[in-house]
Amino acid sequence: MKTYNIEVQKVKAMTNSNGLIRAQIDALVQPVSGHDDSPPGTVLSLSEANARVLLLLLKAQLAEFDSRKAKSRR
Repeated sequence: MKTYNIEVQKVKAMTNSNGLIRAQIDALVQPVSGHDDSPPGTVLSLSEANARVLLLLLKAQLAEFDSRKAKSRR
């Protein structure tokens, strides 16, 4: 399995359809060599400001998804 360091530079937009949320982002993606002491796996890092934007957009997308559910399913 290939592992990467992904640094989110900017969250541009988010959309959802059919239960899938898609995020358009600018990111720096670099492969990780297996020579360091960190555990294997891909790492996603983002600034506090980008984390807040991502959280707000996720909340908005989930609220939109929930509003389309039938009232009997709530």
